Amino acid sequence: MTSEFPHALTGPSSKERRYDRQLRLWAASGQQALEESRVLLVNSDGPWGNQSTGVSGVVGVETLKNLVLPGIGGFTIVDPAVVTEPDLGANFFLEDESLGKSRAEETCRLLKELNPDVEGNSCTKPIAEILQEEPEFLSQHKLILISGPIKRSSLQSLCSAAKTLGIPVLYTRSVGFFSTFSLQLPAVFPIVETHPDPESTQDLRLLGPWPELAVAAASISNLDSLDDHQHGHVPYVLLLLYYLEKWKETHNGNVPSNYKEKSEFREFVRSSARTDNPQGGEENYDEAIAAVLKSLNPFSLRSSTRDIFEMEECSQLTPNSANFWIIVSAVREFHQQHQVLPLPGLLPDMKAQSADYVSLQNIYKTKARKDIAEVTETVRRIESQLGQSASVSDKDIEVFCKNASHIQVIRGRDIPQPDGDAQSLKRLRIELGNDESLISIFLAFQILDIVVTGIQEGKYPEGALDDESLWSSELDRILGVIASDASAPVDDEARNRILEAARELRRTEGGDLHNISSLTGGLVAQEALKVLTRQYVPLDNTCIFNGIRSNSAMYKL
Repeated sequence: MTSEFPHALTGPSSKERRYDRQLRLWAASGQQALEESRVLLVNSDGPWGNQSTGVSGVVGVETLKNLVLPGIGGFTIVDPAVVTEPDLGANFFLEDESLGKSRAEETCRLLKELNPDVEGNSCTKPIAEILQEEPEFLSQHKLILISGPIKRSSLQSLCSAAKTLGIPVLYTRSVGFFSTFSLQLPAVFPIVETHPDPESTQDLRLLGPWPELAVAAASISNLDSLDDHQHGHVPYVLLLLYYLEKWKETHNGNVPSNYKEKSEFREFVRSSARTDNPQGGEENYDEAIAAVLKSLNPFSLRSSTRDIFEMEECSQLTPNSANFWIIVSAVREFHQQHQVLPLPGLLPDMKAQSADYVSLQNIYKTKARKDIAEVTETVRRIESQLGQSASVSDKDIEVFCKNASHIQVIRGRDIPQPDGDAQSLKRLRIELGNDESLISIFLAFQILDIVVTGIQEGKYPEGALDDESLWSSELDRILGVIASDASAPVDDEARNRILEAARELRRTEGGDLHNISSLTGGLVAQEALKVLTRQYVPLDNTCIFNGIRSNSAMYKL
C-alpha cells in the first residue's frame, strides 16, 4: 500500500500555512512576485548635527519589517550611521549591545530574525559613494525605500536614476507627531488585478444573453406550473431573463431602459411571486427584484479602459512592447468586434438548488473560456506579426480577461519638490488656501530637509535645526517660488500654519517617535506591497499624516 496521499488529502504546506492570510489577499501569483523582489532601503546619508538628540531611520526599518514578515525575497540596508543613545530609545530593532556599532548591520541582523526565508544585506557606505563605485547596484532591486533625513542632492540623484531604470521609489519622513511619504512610479505603470468591489465586476449579460444562456432561460417556460419548492428555487438570473421576455411582448420588443420602466418591471416581477409559498418563501424573487437596477443595464466601457485602448502604447505595438500592451491590443479587438469585453464568468451567490446553480455557473464559465480562447488566438496572431514567439503566457491572458473591465494604467509622478514644475506649484498654491489642508505639514518637512542638508554639507552650523529665523527665511523663499505661479502672494494665515507645523519638527529636533513611525511604516509597506505584487491601486502620489489630530490626506503633487 502506498504511503502517499493525493494532494487534496495532505493539507496545506508549511509555506501555505505561514502565509495563509496574505495568500487570500494576493493569491499565489502575488506571493511569487513578492518572493522574487529585492528591496533597497536607504536609511540615511550618515550622521547629521551632533546626533545626540535627533533620531532617524526608524520609519524605514519599520517599513522593511512589514515587508520581511510577508516574505520578500531579500533586502539591502544602506546606512553609514552608527547607533547612538537616541536610536536605542526609538528603534525596536536595536539592542543595548548595538550602541556604537553600524546601524545598518545591527538592524539587518535583527530584521532577518523575523523570517529566515528572507535574505538581508547591509552596507555602511553613503549611497552616493556606492552608486559611483557600483553602477549596477540599483538595478538589482525592484523597489527603493528612502527614509530621511537625506541630502536633497542624494534624493534627486536616486530618484533620477530610479526613473531611468523604471524602479519605483517610496520616500518617507517621520518626525515628532507628523509623517509624510510619496511614491514615484515609472512613467507607465499598468495594473491588471485592481481588486475592485466584487459587485462592480458582475457581468450577467441579461440584456444580451448568448445562445446557451437564452436556452437555459427558455427551460423555465413552464414557471407557473412548477411546485412551490421548485418555484422558490429558480435562480434569479433565469427569473429576470424569463420576465424580460414577458415584458418585451407588451413593450414592442424593448427592455426597460430608464428608472421609471425599471421600477415598473420590478413591480411586475414582484407581483409574480407566490406570497403563500409554504416551502420557505420566495427569496429568489427578492434577489431578482434587488438586482434589477444594477443588472439591467446595457454594457458600457469604463472611461479608464477606453483611455487605455486609445493610448499610443496600445495602438503602436513594437517587438519591444510589454506583454501587457499586447493583451490590451487583443482585448481591444475583441471589444471592437463584439461591443463587450470578455466575460469574467463569475456568478454571484443566489438561492437555488445546487444542481441548477452549478449548471448555470457552468454556462457562464464555458462562455468565459470561449472568450479567453478568442483573445488568446488574437494575442498569438499579434505575436507572430511582431516576430515574437509565444511570450505571453496563457495564465496572464486569463487573468487579464477576468479583470479587463477594471484595469488601470498609472502615469507615474516624481517625488514632489516645492520648487517643482508649474502644475505642482499650482496644486500647492490651491491647497494652501484650504484651512483643513495638511500641505502645511508637507512644506514644513521640506524646510527640515533643506536645513538638515545644509548641516550635512557644512552650510549651516549644528544649531541651525533650532534656529527659528532660519526656518522662517527658508519658508519665505519657498513661498516666493510658489507665489510666483499665482497672481497673489501666500497669505499670512497659511504661512502661520506652516510655521506651526515646523515648530513640532523643531520641538523633537528632527527625531522619530516610535509609535508614529511604526504606524507610518505600516502605511508605507502597504503601498510597497501593492507595487511589488502589481495588485490593488497604489497611492498617487503623496500621503500626509497628522498624529496630533489623527487624520491623514492624500494629494497628487
